[in-house]
Formats: sequence, structure tokens, C-alpha cells
Amino acid sequence: MISPETDTQIGLRERSAGRGAPLLEVSNLVKRFPITSGVLIQRQVGTVHAVQDISFAIQEGETLGLVGESGCGKSTTGRCILRLHEPTSGSIRFEGQEVTELGRNEMNKMRRDMQIVFQDPYASLNPRMNVGAIVGEPLVIHKIGDKKERLDRVRELLDVVGLNPSFTNRYPHEFSGGQRQRIGLARAIALNPKLVICDEPVSALDVSIQAQMLNLLDSLQKKLNLTYLFIAHDLGVVKHVSKRVAVMYLGKIMELAPRDTLYGSPLHPYTYGLMSAIPIPDPAVERKREHVVLSGDVPSSVNPPSGCVFHPRCFRAKPICAEEVPPMEEYGSGRQAACFFPLEGVASA
Repeated sequence: MISPETDTQIGLRERSAGRGAPLLEVSNLVKRFPITSGVLIQRQVGTVHAVQDISFAIQEGETLGLVGESGCGKSTTGRCILRLHEPTSGSIRFEGQEVTELGRNEMNKMRRDMQIVFQDPYASLNPRMNVGAIVGEPLVIHKIGDKKERLDRVRELLDVVGLNPSFTNRYPHEFSGGQRQRIGLARAIALNPKLVICDEPVSALDVSIQAQMLNLLDSLQKKLNLTYLFIAHDLGVVKHVSKRVAVMYLGKIMELAPRDTLYGSPLHPYTYGLMSAIPIPDPAVERKREHVVLSGDVPSSVNPPSGCVFHPRCFRAKPICAEEVPPMEEYGSGRQAACFFPLEGVASA
């Protein structure tokens, strides 16, 4: 059962009104995983708070970067949008339609417009299927075309992602990691989707191959009018591909802003700490920079801290930070931050 619209949902709609309705709108999304114990009789002994009440919207044709440390809930967010994980609560709207209310058949139809490129190019391809079967599987599932038409479409897709169309009879073990990821991308765009969730698509690739993959994603976005949710932990990669960036920590979004604004002058202390860790290739500038080393370890998502989840590691934390959850506040020009003591006017370089 979906609850009536909250203030956050209404605010998202008002902010998007001037630019047209967003393609994807996520409001107050929560995902918890139960921890169970026992063999014959299982009982719940804890809860993993993977995603904690996050909200964002993506316009058609835009790339939103979702960045954060490993384990912060980025991939879980992407999987919840596609309902590969069922959300615990919250709203997910795609083209104005509530995704969480769809039945199985309706959700299968919706997935024609929402696809994903997985992180691991080795685990995401079935080793028993050849490339033609892997890339053509979405066409078979959605009953598009006959056998010949599907084969022609597969060859076309391989050519689009920079692979030889004659590779249809080869198997995944015959390809490098970069080639496998191109196969996964060809499968993702087979149905001409509107939204593609890129779940760390280049993190397992060599740096030179990463650049090729990122250029391919950019080219396909322009050619096919794709919208991306680009999930990554590499701030340099996110800066290269994204128009806006959301910074996530322990299941919560700490800051969301246009790319240049966020990288030039971050508001949240966590964002500032991440930015200070990015090396600048100018020794003179690098020597003058202030480097912030975040203290302590990332707390467990099983027992997250009270108040602001970042306060145990924050260099600006005060008593209120441990007692109250900071709301996501507007700071103009499309930037938001959840912090009682933001770093206004502080440059990251």
C-alpha cells in the first residue's frame, strides 16, 4: 500500500515543474534486509539498513551520478528502482507511473524501458549461452520479431557497441573484460530503453578500457536519447559522465548538486573529505591544498549512528548532530545538502 504524497514528494514535483516532469522520481525510498539465525527455525536477529529514506529525480536525457563508498547502498538503490529488490517503503515513479504498485506482468512490460548494466562483466553473462543468445534474450522474452529478425538485431547491436557482428556464435570466456561489458551493454539497449542503470560498469576494467567504455556510453546516450543513473565510487569517473551528482553515505544522500557546483564548492563535510582525496595533476596546486582525512571507520549499517549518520567521522560535528537527523535543505541553483553546519563558500581545490 502506497501512502499519500509526503512533503518530500511534493517538493520534488515543484522543483521539476519548470523543466517538465522527471523521467524517474524516487521519494522516501527505504530498503532493509533482515538478518536471520537458525537452521530449521529461523528468527530475525537484526536488520541491515541498506537505504534510509532517500529522494531524487532524473530528467529525460540526463545522467545522474550516484557516488559513495562501498557498502553505502548505491547498488541497492539501483536494484530497488528495477524491483530486483523489493523496496521496504517509499515511492518510485517512472514516467509518472508508480512502479511499486505494478503486478508481475505489468512490471515485465515496464522493464522494456528500464534496463541495467551490471558491475561484474564475468558474473553477469551466462557462460553456457553464446553471445547471440545473451544479447537476443530480451527480444525472445518480449516476443519481438522472428528468429531471423532477432539475429539481425543482435548483429546490429554488436556493431553499435563496437564488436564484430560475427561474434554471435562465440561464448563469454572467449572475450576480455572490456568486451564482455560491451556485450552486457548491447543486451541492455536491445529493447531501446529510456532509462539505463549503470551499476559501476567500469570499476572492473583497466583504466584505458574504462575511457573507451565511458566514451561509448556518452555516444549511445546522444544517439539513442538514453537517461542514465550512473553508480560509481570513483569520483573522477562520475565527474566525467554526470550532469548532476548525488553523494551517498550509509544509506542516505548527503548532498545533491550540479556537477561543477559540487566539485567546485561542496557543502557537506563528507563530500569535502571525498573531494580532498582526489589528486590534482598540478604539483603547485596540490601542495597548497588542504587535505581532510576522515577519522574512524564507516559504521555498520546494522546499527547506524543516531542523528546524522556521518557525525562520528565529521570534523564539524556538534552535539545536535548526534541527536537530530538533518533535513535535506535547498541552497539554490539545484543544490541540496543534509547538514546542520554546511561548508558554504569553501572551495575543494
